[in-house]
Amino acid sequence: MKQLLRSKFVRNVIIVASGTAGAQVITMLFSPIITRMYGPEAFGVMGTFSAMINIITPVAALTYPIAIVLPKTHDEAKKIMKLSMFVAIILSIISLISVILFKDSITSIFNLVEISSYIYFIPLVIIFAAFMQVMEQWLIRTKQFSINARATFYQSLIVNVSKVGIGYFHPVAQVLIFFTAIASGLRGFMMFIFSKKPKEFNDKGAIEEFISVNQVAKKHKDFPIYRAPQDLLDSIQQSFPVVLLTMFFGPAATGFYTIGRTVLRLPSNLIGKAVGDVFYPRIAEAANKKEDMAKLIKKGTIALAAVGIVPYGLVVLFGPYLFSFVFGSEWETAGEYARWIALWSYFALMNRPSVRTLPVLNAQRFHLIFTLINTILKLTLIVLAYYLFKSDIVAVALFCLAGVLSNSALILITLRLSKRKMVK
Repeated sequence: MKQLLRSKFVRNVIIVASGTAGAQVITMLFSPIITRMYGPEAFGVMGTFSAMINIITPVAALTYPIAIVLPKTHDEAKKIMKLSMFVAIILSIISLISVILFKDSITSIFNLVEISSYIYFIPLVIIFAAFMQVMEQWLIRTKQFSINARATFYQSLIVNVSKVGIGYFHPVAQVLIFFTAIASGLRGFMMFIFSKKPKEFNDKGAIEEFISVNQVAKKHKDFPIYRAPQDLLDSIQQSFPVVLLTMFFGPAATGFYTIGRTVLRLPSNLIGKAVGDVFYPRIAEAANKKEDMAKLIKKGTIALAAVGIVPYGLVVLFGPYLFSFVFGSEWETAGEYARWIALWSYFALMNRPSVRTLPVLNAQRFHLIFTLINTILKLTLIVLAYYLFKSDIVAVALFCLAGVLSNSALILITLRLSKRKMVK
């Protein structure tokens, strides 16, 4: 334990994870109060709005912020920050014009009638999300992990206290939607306030500055061309099992899947994201210094495998008993789902170092094609399970086993690509 704590990498992971854990604890403590104040109808409207912006926010700046960690020099990284905000502003203006001109068509086509009055928040959400992503990636690049953790914790505290405070006098859906819309902007602002500020760009004329930023945009064009569609596809992929399970097997199957997925994503969101955030600048540094990246990927993957084996292994072995004990006997079927979801989640946790390495390897195009094939395969298996077996558990099992195979394949392919890069 002492040797582990001496590791700078492990200490940074603990710092990042503590912020996420603290934010989740705050949310859980306030949830019983907030749900009683606002009621299910208001939460239903907020849920629809959240589902919409969860698809938009990953591509708020066409994923250019992810490239901030990669350059050797801070000067180029700062140009990417400027480029990211410029792209977000353009997208925000386009979205505002689209909402003004086609609001009724948009709400009708996508069945967003319940939140038609709130889609004017979309341009604001794009700006806030991009700013938060820019600041988060700058903090990752400069290894200011404690700032990221503090901002995550304080954002959760401020948002939840505000919901309770305002909800005491005015418990309506608009309050929940407002704080959902500004949450990322609030976190980004706190990151900016707490962080060590980057120095100004080199003194250049407006034309020269525009040319240099344009060159950076071209250099990292694989992010908007390949990474942005991949992130969008991945966001959509998360929702499709719910849609198909509801369509084929009814709302009860969806409920079982949702609670199993929600519970089993906690270790991945807590540990996996923390490791990924700390691993990303380290692997970028290794690439710049011509170090052995495959060795780092193996170490990260094995470490996450060791961390996840106990919690996920217990669910695989005793899922139905655990879920019926914790949530009630009527949730035993959710425990059967959870066995398969745990297996998939375990390999997804192990996959974090590989996913973080792909941008460093300039493998964005491969990642997009891989995600597209993976999505088609998973959804096809759910459809086949319905028509061939008429079983919701078989559908979930096949979907999750496809996830196990795809995550395993991605780890092996990433190791091969990293070795090939070393040879070059």
